[in-house]
Amino acid sequence: MSTALRINEALLIAGHAFEPFQCVAWAAQGGNGELSLTVIDRASTHICRKQVPSSAYSDPAQLESLLEEVRAELSQEGYKLQSWTMPE
Repeated sequence: MSTALRINEALLIAGHAFEPFQCVAWAAQGGNGELSLTVIDRASTHICRKQVPSSAYSDPAQLESLLEEVRAELSQEGYKLQSWTMPE
């Protein structure tokens, strides 16, 4: 995946990156273009929040790097994530 991502594509990719947990991702209407990611466990507890600048979510390599970094943080905190790879 070498072309720039649209926000909807980035939202879908982020949504799958944190399974089996739920990832809620959104961009504020009229905001600065940042994407907000919140990972929620089965008890609806927020276990992670990240702000992603548009430059990071529109570039597939940067998005992959950021998602892998957050996944590693969650794993270090003891959360078991399903395996995941960036879509091609």
